[in-house]
Amino acid sequence: MKKRIGLLYGGKSAEHEVSLSTAKAVTQAVDFNEFDVFPIFITLKGEWRVGPQLSEPAQSIEQLQFTTTSEQSENNITQFINAHMENPFDVVFPLLHGTNGEDGTVQGFLEVLNIPYVGNSVLGSAAGMDKVVMKQLFEMANLPQVPYESFIRSEWEREKTAWINKCEKALGYPMFVKPANLGSSVGISKATNAEELEKAVQFALQYDRKIVIEQGIKAREIELAVLGNDTPNVSVAGEIKPMTDFYDYDSKYKDGSTALIIPADLQANVYSDLVDMAKRAFKAIDGAGLVRADFFVTDNNEIFINEVNTMPGFTPVSMYPLLWQHTDLTYPQLVKELINLALERHTEKQQLQYNRD
Repeated sequence: MKKRIGLLYGGKSAEHEVSLSTAKAVTQAVDFNEFDVFPIFITLKGEWRVGPQLSEPAQSIEQLQFTTTSEQSENNITQFINAHMENPFDVVFPLLHGTNGEDGTVQGFLEVLNIPYVGNSVLGSAAGMDKVVMKQLFEMANLPQVPYESFIRSEWEREKTAWINKCEKALGYPMFVKPANLGSSVGISKATNAEELEKAVQFALQYDRKIVIEQGIKAREIELAVLGNDTPNVSVAGEIKPMTDFYDYDSKYKDGSTALIIPADLQANVYSDLVDMAKRAFKAIDGAGLVRADFFVTDNNEIFINEVNTMPGFTPVSMYPLLWQHTDLTYPQLVKELINLALERHTEKQQLQYNRD
C-alpha cells in the first residue's frame, strides 16, 4: 500500500524561492509507484494552500504555486489539518528553509498533530537555526570555531561605537557579519573597515534582531553531509570554491559563479577528523534525519566548524544531495531513506509514556 507523503514548501521566509526550487526537485526524485504525493504550499504571507495530489513530477515552480478556490479562506491552515484527519499523511516532508520553517516552528506544529516528519526535531531545528545557540553548543562539545561576537538590535542601537571597537579589538578585519537566524547566505556581508562594518550590521538587522560577527580567516570551505538518527553516516567531503569574494546568495543559487569539488582533495587524517567532528556536531544539536556540516580548513590543516544546516537545499546545484550521489546514494534513494528515518524516529517517540500509571 502506498504511503501518503505531504511535501511542505514555500514559507514566510527570505528563502522562499529556494524552497520552491527544492520542492520541484524533490517531486522529481520521489517514486510515484511507492508514494502518493500531496503538495502543501505556504505563501510569502504565511497562507497555507493544499493542492491536489500529484500524479507526476512537477515540471515548473509555477505548477506548485496554486491559488485558493472560492471555498478556501485566505489562510486555510485548517484545510491541511482536516485533510490529515480525514486521511492521515504517513509522513510530511518539510522543504522549508530559514525562519518559519527550519527553525522549529513547523516542527512543533507537526509534533502537536502527532504527524511523522522528515528531519530534525523542534530542539535540533531551533538550535541549528540560531547561530549563537549553535556556537554555544559547539563550545560545549569542544568543537573548534573561529572567534566571534554577537549582540541584539537594542544593544547595537545603544552602544554602536563600543561594539565596533570591541569587534575590531577581539576579531580584526576582515569580518563576516551575519543574521543569527537565517540560512542560504542571506543577509551576510564582508567588512574590511569600520564604515563597512556598520553598513553590514544595518543590512543584517533587516533579517534578524540578533547578529553574529565572525573573524575572517584564509581557509578552504569544506562541507560534509550527515544522514541518520542515533547512528548517523557521513558522506565524502566536498569543497566550495566561490569565484566571488565569498559564498553569498547569488553565487550559491543564481549566477553559477561557484565551483563544487567532490570529493575534496584532503589528507586521509583530515577527512577522518572532519567525519568525527560532523558526527559530534550532529549529536550536539540532537540531530535527526539530516544536516550538512560546514567547516573551514586552513593551509596547515587546522579545522574549524562553521555551522550545521538542518534543512540543506535539494536543488540540482545543492551540495547535500551531490555529496550523497558521490557516496553511492542516488537522489531517489536519499529521499526514500529520509522518509524511512522520519518514520523510525516517530515510532520511537510513540513508545514514550505520558501518564504515571
